[in-house]
Amino acid sequence: MRGERICAGCGLVLSDHHIDTGAEWRAFSSEEADARSRVGAPMRYTVHDKGLSTVIDWRDRDTSGRKLSPSRRSEIYRLRKWQIRSRVHGSVDRNLAQAMSELERLASQLSIPKSIRELAALLYRKSIIKKLVRGRSIEAMVAATLYAACRIRQKPRPLDEVADASRVDKKKLGQCYRLLLRSLKIKIPLSNPIDYIPRFASELSLSSPVQLRTVEILKRSREKGLTIGRDPLGLAAAAIYVASILLDERRTQREIAEVARVTEVTVRNRYKEIVRVLQIDSLNSFG
Repeated sequence: MRGERICAGCGLVLSDHHIDTGAEWRAFSSEEADARSRVGAPMRYTVHDKGLSTVIDWRDRDTSGRKLSPSRRSEIYRLRKWQIRSRVHGSVDRNLAQAMSELERLASQLSIPKSIRELAALLYRKSIIKKLVRGRSIEAMVAATLYAACRIRQKPRPLDEVADASRVDKKKLGQCYRLLLRSLKIKIPLSNPIDYIPRFASELSLSSPVQLRTVEILKRSREKGLTIGRDPLGLAAAAIYVASILLDERRTQREIAEVARVTEVTVRNRYKEIVRVLQIDSLNSFG
């Protein structure tokens, strides 16, 4: 084997001398691969130093597991203290350390997946480079980046929910979010009511058939032009209400409104529009 890439049709050598970037050892199980691996954890944007700095272990033991002598222990204590100070030595590092801690707290409270957390951390780092954080609340900017990351990855969360979890005023959060979009030139996909269905249905303990019927109702509503100029949260809530009635898994308008963070009046109005436009009057008239 000479590392050549050959066309299967004519035999032409397209390239040669490929460099193998894999490990030089072989492993036949995950435990063996972990034991032979000589690399550390991957780089993470959610850690203020991206996880690239070293850490002195808090256990006062050597590589063999033996306890350190008192003199050696005091030396390690001083080294550990200076090592921690060196990790956060500038204003930007201090800002990032506080912001990433707030991001982890907020994302954990909202059950945000790791990929969206990484994107939010990356957006926050870009906002620091653009000097958008200066003079503004760290909590508000973190919440805005997390809200934007959820919208970008099409896993949106209501603005009220993010504001409540972050202890930031909704108006201030909206201002920071618009500043991010304008300064970083972020392209946010249009909000789709279907993106909210899995989480709302899970919180309401609705079955999969109800979710599928809700998605079908929303798709037909879009074809009829019913989604134009209307709040996606209200549409999602109303479609869930209609589907729950059709499949006899009824939930009250108040329960659905509380989960979707809209008013009962909104759910009722959107419900009437969906029933009128799609001409839903019984189980047999739909589907």
